[in-house]
Amino acid sequence: MERLSANLPPIVREIRHLGLMVGIELKTKAKPILEALMGRGVLALPAGPTVVRLLPPLVISEEQLSRACDALLACMSP
Repeated sequence: MERLSANLPPIVREIRHLGLMVGIELKTKAKPILEALMGRGVLALPAGPTVVRLLPPLVISEEQLSRACDALLACMSP
């Protein structure tokens, strides 16, 4: 969360989280971001038209979290 918040891309309106459950509200539609994430091997779901929802497993490793964070930042950067 700290890494995402520190490098917040301009299309992000707000990041909400509770534990590992994360909702990233965008200023644009979420579908193109979700498709780009899937292309990079990160599965995410929509939570409305502008929210990307992440629900990683509790047994996720630090390396996997880092790769997912890199993919998120790459997909949301202009």
